[in-house]
Amino acid sequence: MGAGQAKPVSAGAIVVRPCHGLAEFERCVELQLAIWGGAELDAVPLPVFVITAEMGGQVLGAFDGARMIGFTLAFPGLHRQKPFLHSHMTAVLEEFRDRGVGRQLKLFQRSEALGRGIKLVEWTFDPLELRNAHFNIVRLGAIARRILPNHYGITSSPLHAGLPTDRLLAEWHLNSPRAVARAEGKESTRRASSNAKLVFVPANIGELKRTDPREAEKIQSRVREEFQHWFAEGYAVLGLENTPQGASYILETHASPETLPA
Repeated sequence: MGAGQAKPVSAGAIVVRPCHGLAEFERCVELQLAIWGGAELDAVPLPVFVITAEMGGQVLGAFDGARMIGFTLAFPGLHRQKPFLHSHMTAVLEEFRDRGVGRQLKLFQRSEALGRGIKLVEWTFDPLELRNAHFNIVRLGAIARRILPNHYGITSSPLHAGLPTDRLLAEWHLNSPRAVARAEGKESTRRASSNAKLVFVPANIGELKRTDPREAEKIQSRVREEFQHWFAEGYAVLGLENTPQGASYILETHASPETLPA
């Protein structure tokens, strides 16, 4: 179940393909330290990249010529005896962001997984990071039905600002109509129904993390509690509404995640 047989894909000068050899795995370690910062103790070490590639996971690189400028790391797993991938990291150097590199990495991840009969990819993301939420829910068509409080503990990364590492669990059902539509470049048309529940995150949360950590933690606690309540009632995150003041997660009741409409 190796990733080595997937064909590289390219858009412009950027090529996405599986990583091979110690030099490329070492570059993945360098990139995560450069992008997330923090102590090396919190970083995924080189041997994990090597083993992941050998055991049926994914170590995928985005290359600008010979230079790796982003990567995805995903571990293999089982849910009810069905294979899935847990996508632990997707990272792109800042100078290459907003150029579609992250989307290239994820779409390659999707096609490589489907080529091996894997129909589900999961990953975690910070619900306070609204750009990531938009990318995951709106652009890729993932959903979320669980929140994991302080999932990784308090880390040394400056991006986490000393806050608990609350995470939503994204479920990317690769053959669902919504995931297929996003892979084909079709925009999401989902709007909140009259029965939808909304969880609001203010646009200035990043600034509050730096200037008023106590207020940021209050907002984080409120968001966590609202998600816990609505998830327990059978709701799932299916969309996101953006305003100048921030963004609201759209939660609705759902049937089978694999058949949710686009």
